[in-house]
Amino acid sequence: MTENGADKAAGNGAGNGSGSSSAANPTFALQQIYVKDLSLEAPSTPQIFGEPNVEPETELNIRNSHAQLNDNRFEVVLSVTVHAKHGDKTIFLVELLQAGIFVINGFTAEQIAVLLGTQCPATLFPYARETIATLVGKSGFPPLVLQPINFESLYAQAQNQQGAQA
Repeated sequence: MTENGADKAAGNGAGNGSGSSSAANPTFALQQIYVKDLSLEAPSTPQIFGEPNVEPETELNIRNSHAQLNDNRFEVVLSVTVHAKHGDKTIFLVELLQAGIFVINGFTAEQIAVLLGTQCPATLFPYARETIATLVGKSGFPPLVLQPINFESLYAQAQNQQGAQA
């Protein structure tokens, strides 16, 4: 589907064909989801597999960013890094950029900012979670289950920090 055709499909929903239909019928839709970048490093293999009672310390870092592609299409990128260590040894390091293209139309700028900071990353996270779990499991390590994340709370915290700095 071409960019132009995608925009028409996203904007035509249940509208009446007039230019004001997008304001009356706001649109929030995931158009495309994809892995933008993915890497795994496991520098302690195969030795780590022979060590008894290894209980890794796992560090999770998440951030998101977005770019406007045109008037109503946005690319949102969820960056997830998982670093598993045992003492000073890295067991594995996973870095994932899970991305999606979202069609957002008929919302105010403030509402769009909230959607980009909450709903978009919340939509992408289950895909990132599954990709990381599969990758870690196929690398010979025990299953890694990332807990759900409340992106609304994270967004509110970020807004409070920005307000305190201003």
